[in-house]
Amino acid sequence: MSIFDRTILNIGSKIDLPAQPCVLCGSMSHHGIWCEACDVAMPYHNAPHCPICARTTPAGEVCGQCLKKRPAFSRTVALLGYSFPADRLIQAMKYNEQLALAKMFAEKLLQRLNRSRLPDCVIAMPLHPARLKSRGFNQAQLVAAPLARTLGIPLLNHACSRLRDTPSQTSLPFRERGRNMRGAFGCNADFAGKHVALVDDVMTTGASMNALAKAVRKCGATDISAWVVARTT
Repeated sequence: MSIFDRTILNIGSKIDLPAQPCVLCGSMSHHGIWCEACDVAMPYHNAPHCPICARTTPAGEVCGQCLKKRPAFSRTVALLGYSFPADRLIQAMKYNEQLALAKMFAEKLLQRLNRSRLPDCVIAMPLHPARLKSRGFNQAQLVAAPLARTLGIPLLNHACSRLRDTPSQTSLPFRERGRNMRGAFGCNADFAGKHVALVDDVMTTGASMNALAKAVRKCGATDISAWVVARTT
């Protein structure tokens, strides 16, 4: 059993982790991949926010965007705000193959989940086969796998697929991102009456998550949760 797995199984108890250099400041850490001091400075998504899409709102009310057009997912759990240094850590995971960060993100995200309303299954945001071949891994799947394993929930790696190799959402203006994702996903599973959790690394406009949620709803899902490492604020 890995150090990460032992940590997850003993959340709430104190475990002495082996010392290792903090990925952010370089000092020796017994707290995990980043040290306790850097953890205090991490931009955790604790500000009042919309319960549906996790966009920051003054008093935690449903945001105007969700009131105007409710997304296909029902709620969002976000670990971090997408700002320094969380943005650098996520980029390091995706583009510099610092894959151990995925386990730390999963460990922290796990502590934010409501154990009384767990989903029936978990799906990671799919990558198009061409993108997966180029990158060599799916960062959302690396976060989703330890979450599903620790919670004892099936991770369905082949239930949904990316049908189009769409341009990166970050390269497009916000207003074009929804159109970019239309028809981008397909699902081949029966989710009738199921609660499904969708996992991704970053949510910006929510267009990708909404497009995947729509595909899952077409297969019968009645409740969809979005679990993300970071949310733009």
